[in-house]
Amino acid sequence: MSDERSVRIDKWLWSIRAYKTRSLAAEACKSNKITVEGVVAKPSREVKAGDIVTVKRPPVVYTFRVLTPLGSRVSAKDVPLHAENLTPEEELLKLTVKVMPTLARDRGTGRPTKKERREIDSLMDDFFDEDDEDI
Repeated sequence: MSDERSVRIDKWLWSIRAYKTRSLAAEACKSNKITVEGVVAKPSREVKAGDIVTVKRPPVVYTFRVLTPLGSRVSAKDVPLHAENLTPEEELLKLTVKVMPTLARDRGTGRPTKKERREIDSLMDDFFDEDDEDI
């Protein structure tokens, strides 16, 4: 087995709660979504204190520094003791929810006419086209 100063990357990602299960963490490694020090990591890759781990979970790319290699899962409040989150603020802002525009109609005016429906669809298309430019 491995010594106390290093642990498998899939096990470490699971233990700091980056992934819900160890098998999901291993699958992310196999899908080339995990890098350690800029090198794509296989699930069996050992990490040690001081390593920089990058996790691609669209739309965000998380970056962590290994403070303590863990072999067992810890509580959420203890994660900062074992992993330092280095993710830039710009990446975290990608998680903000965009509010869809809503159209208010007076009560009792009935369903939209065909012309109003086209205008609503045009507004929605414009809204979603603006979102596609961010990607």
